[in-house]
Amino acid sequence: MNSLDLPKEPRDTRVVVAMSGGVDSSVVAAMLAREGYDVIGITLQLYDHGEAIHRKGACCAGQDIHDARRVAERIGIPHYVLDYESRFRDAVIERFADSYLNGETPIPCVECNRSIKFTELLDTARDLGADVLATGHYVASRPVPGAQQGARGLYRAADPDRDQSYFLYATTAEQLSILRFPLGDLNKTQTRALAREFGLDIADKHDSQDICFVPNGRYADIIERLRPKAVQPGDIVHADGRVMGQHNGIIHFTVGQRKGLGIATGEPLYVVRLDADNARVIVGPRDMLATSAMSLADLNWIGDEMPDANGTPLEVAVRVRSTRQPHPAFLRITADGPVVELPVAELGVAPGQACVIYESTDIRSRILGGGTIRATTSALRQAAVSPRKDCFTPAIATETL
Repeated sequence: MNSLDLPKEPRDTRVVVAMSGGVDSSVVAAMLAREGYDVIGITLQLYDHGEAIHRKGACCAGQDIHDARRVAERIGIPHYVLDYESRFRDAVIERFADSYLNGETPIPCVECNRSIKFTELLDTARDLGADVLATGHYVASRPVPGAQQGARGLYRAADPDRDQSYFLYATTAEQLSILRFPLGDLNKTQTRALAREFGLDIADKHDSQDICFVPNGRYADIIERLRPKAVQPGDIVHADGRVMGQHNGIIHFTVGQRKGLGIATGEPLYVVRLDADNARVIVGPRDMLATSAMSLADLNWIGDEMPDANGTPLEVAVRVRSTRQPHPAFLRITADGPVVELPVAELGVAPGQACVIYESTDIRSRILGGGTIRATTSALRQAAVSPRKDCFTPAIATETL
């Protein structure tokens, strides 16, 4: 077996490397080229690169494409740029806008990996006769002990601060069989040191930001441009029924937000729910953010056996934000779909986010899958606004399962 777990000599193994123009994917390409693999670099142009040239934190556009090309020339591999702008717009940007208008908190990086990088790019790699597709993600892929030949599992990276497994839960078992992540056992300091060793002038380049197609960090600007007639003003309402003020669109708010509410109050208030149907931002005290359970949509399972429907729950760990570590939970499969129960409530969980499921809380634990949070159950029973503006009734603060 070579270093990519294939029974071939490196020189007989063709590897397509997804090169974003950043230091991570550049080091992957250089590492594999040095080992003697037949390496081809591919960069995807995903959006209007004119907005991103010379801007720190961009990826897949403008200066990044030039950086990827220079790295390929430096290490002596062929390099191609593929225009995926229209596909990226339809699969990622348009869905991002619709999700925000529905009062959700979408994660476009997950959709980009699912719909573009690990589908379209994998097809391109196959067309080029590649044995594997390698990326610069900080996550690990290893053969699963005792599983059928070729079966691989996805595992958290060695560096918990760089681990990107949260964004890759939608990877399928078939895709994992030909995906490789050479940086899974390294940290960022080691990666930058390798870049200097390879003589790459992007060794100290800034990391890319999470949402690459938002030039100024203001999501609402993108949505208002894409859906100019869909953004509606409405009321900011306390969970007890008091109208606290007005807003110019729910797209300017996210669940858990405290600052920038635009209302005067003597108590700290947080956004606890977005009522898209009635254009309302519901605010309340911090304890109303506590979530004890979540129902999931579009579950992707890459573990072994799933728990039986209506059977014994599976003890797992889950992650509801990329910046949080996994916490203990239970996974149940019900007639209405998967439900995750949290022994210790999580704060600020919102529909549209990803819930990623792990085997345990261990640093190198295996990713079992995940899904999109469809609805949440509050850990506390509170008062919530009813559909009519002049009527308030007791209810669960967030959507109930």
